[in-house]
Amino acid sequence: MKDIVEIRWHGRGGQGAKTASLLLADAAFNTGKYVQGFPEYGPERMGAPITAYNRISSERSTVHSNIYEPDYVVVVDETLLSAVDVTAGLKEEGAIVINSGKAPEELRPKLKGYKGRVCTIDAGRISEEELGKNFPNTPMLAAIVKVSGVVEPEAFVKDMEASFKHKFASKPQVIEGNMRALKRSMEEVKIG
Repeated sequence: MKDIVEIRWHGRGGQGAKTASLLLADAAFNTGKYVQGFPEYGPERMGAPITAYNRISSERSTVHSNIYEPDYVVVVDETLLSAVDVTAGLKEEGAIVINSGKAPEELRPKLKGYKGRVCTIDAGRISEEELGKNFPNTPMLAAIVKVSGVVEPEAFVKDMEASFKHKFASKPQVIEGNMRALKRSMEEVKIG
């Protein structure tokens, strides 16, 4: 299958990596793509490392396994850089997107020789400013859409707005905050 895009998410329980991977799958599905979005758990507890995956293609995929050679990696928690080999199998023509206030070149030494693109987004700061709490998954979702191009940005924003309106119908301030966080993240992601 020539145009399949595979994304691996690394986060900690409670940070929303699984939710973000499922939202990305929904957004890609709504543009007519075939999608897979699924988590892999270790010990199921708040703060434990978790991994989630996306497989997105214009053709049906018959592969239903974890992703060992991703095109993109999303790291929702910077502390995982020293705890998990986040670049394992990551293709050099792809990229890694890390939730950090640091510049990409500051984090490259922690990436075990990875030579591809390193991108950073201060998802914590953006979510604190736009939502009043540290919910890094929404900004990280927007950042991977921007970096990967797996979904057209305008279609993604429109789809996410409809999703948020459905999910938070009684909380318009949450919808507005999430939309601001999405748009800011797409603008502020640093691509190294």
